[in-house]
Amino acid sequence: MSDIALVTGGNRGIGREVCRQLAERGFTVLLTARSEGAAQTAASEIGALPLRLDITDNASVLAAAEAVQRQHGRLDVLINNAAITYDTWQRAATADLAVVHEAAETNLYGPWRMVQAFLPLLRKSAHPRIVNVSSEAASLTSMGAGTPAYNTTKVALNALTRMLAAELRPDRILVNSICPGWVATDMGGPGGRPVAEGAAGIVWAATLPDSGPTGGFFRDGKALPW
Repeated sequence: MSDIALVTGGNRGIGREVCRQLAERGFTVLLTARSEGAAQTAASEIGALPLRLDITDNASVLAAAEAVQRQHGRLDVLINNAAITYDTWQRAATADLAVVHEAAETNLYGPWRMVQAFLPLLRKSAHPRIVNVSSEAASLTSMGAGTPAYNTTKVALNALTRMLAAELRPDRILVNSICPGWVATDMGGPGGRPVAEGAAGIVWAATLPDSGPTGGFFRDGKALPW
């Protein structure tokens, strides 16, 4: 049986490319999107299976977990890729906190919901992996001004990675944060690295051996400062 991977925000950009690369490696890929139509269209183009999922909606997350349980019985890789609000127009001192709150629902609470809902299925895997797609913008070592909603929610996601890695070590679940780099997507804008290069680091974390790292922050397989 092939390994089963679920990717949030899989219908475009980095998420779609991660789905494509995993499918190319022989994974059964569950490509998720908020719109059923968007999921079906993208999945049909790359050999994945579509799954409607809104990570900001607890009922939607639980329904997706039930569907995966019913259809597959386990999950080997959970990739929390979906993210919103690269708020270049804001500064922390004057930020609209409603924007920050909205970003947190997707960038932090969404992955958190996903982990809680899918843990029973991950525990049924022989080699479970959780990959949280983060950003070097969340590195406290080099952090400066700007994009407060995006940066603070990704910092919190990194903290969640560290806690989950420690808590889930007895379950052999490897949990890591991955920065894909500045990638030429709808969010990243033109001028970034090719999407395939950004996705490759996420696939690396999804396919780590059992002896691989956990609780780390990486780009292109190399450690980043927290």
